[in-house]
Amino acid sequence: MTPARDEDDRRALVRRLIDRQPADLDLLRRICLALVEALPASGSGISLMTADGTLGVCAASDPASERVEELQFVLGEGPCFDAFTARRPVLIADLVDVPDSRWPLYAPAVREEAVCAVFAFPLQVGAVRLGVMDIFRDRVGPLSGTELQMAFTFAETVVEALLDMQQSGVAWDGDGAAVLDVGRRAELFQAQGMVMIQLGVSIGEALVRLRAYAYAENRRLEDVARDVVERRLRWDGNNQ
Repeated sequence: MTPARDEDDRRALVRRLIDRQPADLDLLRRICLALVEALPASGSGISLMTADGTLGVCAASDPASERVEELQFVLGEGPCFDAFTARRPVLIADLVDVPDSRWPLYAPAVREEAVCAVFAFPLQVGAVRLGVMDIFRDRVGPLSGTELQMAFTFAETVVEALLDMQQSGVAWDGDGAAVLDVGRRAELFQAQGMVMIQLGVSIGEALVRLRAYAYAENRRLEDVARDVVERRLRWDGNNQ
């Protein structure tokens, strides 16, 4: 069988796996579920990112995977950032082997969530970077050659889906990164702006403050952002 035929067969299998996921779920969520079924994996997530990494999770296979995926944005480190910046996969077969200096906060945090291995694949086409697709496993060990090929096929499928969504909500920034203009992510940017004004700091520092608060309070970043936007949480007093 030729490599081209192999690729066609993988694409057909991916489509079948996606099509048999619950029809009431959005496409990216169905892709995540299909990915877990195909490899298999214990979870998966898709994050869209700007050049400075200030966006976040847009889909996950399950709530636990969404939490693990979002931890990277709460802590500001992890395979998602590395894969996006380097424009190549980050394949960690055993998180215990990760040096403490690489992800001092993320690695121990996800190990506590029973994640033993993580594989991050950049979502890109040419010079345009859209984000990262992450695969989580609750056991150690590398992806096999066949599993790697399947993962790349899923990544290509995610890219195609995101490009198809361009007319209904994806804009491109000056650095060639993708920005998904959806409600819950718009809230994060709005919250950043409000914290920036309340504290008189830069937009980047405002995000750091939001991340730090979410981590300290063991809350999801988007929930903290919503509290800021709805004025249940302020940064111009002595409470933060």
